[in-house]
Amino acid sequence: MSRPPTFVPPPGVRAYRLATTRGEFAVLDATPHAPQEPQTPHAPQAPPKGTALLIPGFTGSKEDFIALHEPLAAAGYRTVAVDGRGQYETPGPPDDESPYAQAELAQDVLAQAAALGTPVHLVGHSLGGQIARAAVLLDPTPFSSLTLMSSGPARISAPQQQRVKLLRDALAVMGMADVWEAIQAMEAPAQTGPGDPGDSNGPGSGNLDAGLDDRADLRRRWLANSPAQLIATGRQLCTEPDRVAELAAVPLPMHVLSGACDDAWPVPLLDDMAVRLQARRSVVQGAEHSPNTDRPQETARALARFWDRCGPT
Repeated sequence: MSRPPTFVPPPGVRAYRLATTRGEFAVLDATPHAPQEPQTPHAPQAPPKGTALLIPGFTGSKEDFIALHEPLAAAGYRTVAVDGRGQYETPGPPDDESPYAQAELAQDVLAQAAALGTPVHLVGHSLGGQIARAAVLLDPTPFSSLTLMSSGPARISAPQQQRVKLLRDALAVMGMADVWEAIQAMEAPAQTGPGDPGDSNGPGSGNLDAGLDDRADLRRRWLANSPAQLIATGRQLCTEPDRVAELAAVPLPMHVLSGACDDAWPVPLLDDMAVRLQARRSVVQGAEHSPNTDRPQETARALARFWDRCGPT
């Protein structure tokens, strides 16, 4: 079902380091192009309807959103996908877990939004959704809306907690390369891809039919992650409290988006969270925990429809 993220940005997507008050973060930035013009480095840019900041999940990276850039640019939106602290191309300490506390990662998101210089539509996938939620609860003013993509109200499901605990235990005693090799040896042929809990992109995959082909790129991304970041954020996934009531009190347009099935947070749980938040609800048919890679065109349409309802920023 799940397809791997490509590591080659489409034409017109810029890769650079976003300077913020909390350091530099690796990003992929796509801007809208003029109507009827292909999005190439030389295509005339059109004023965006709005800007979206995209926060990836556990073991993921900015590349998880690559397939969304073109359709969202065509819909009139600038999209900026970011590697968080200690994630792929944004460095972070390998041994100290304190910079990866959720409150610290939320402050990073606030700094990223401030650096973009405009209110942003905030999108968080899986773990990224919980970090995005924490940022909004600290200060909602930099944001035009919040989309929680395949990200539930509290900790992940019990089976996924067990998978993440195995990963954390391995990282405590093994190097990153050895953990990667152990994961490959453990995965059955139909489970060729390591992934976010219930995802398709990194260790802990619950998608039994995930088929990943870009093994060298995925290994390179895995090795670039900070072990301390993975241990700290893995613990967060397994202990996150339910903060939906707090979030519901924030006067911000909200959107709960997911695939039709999800083994990190059951879909009925996501349905209920949307009701509690009085949020727009989008279910992408044919997608699982990563609608951004499973069904990017449909996911982009759902995001653009929601942002259009929010109005220009």
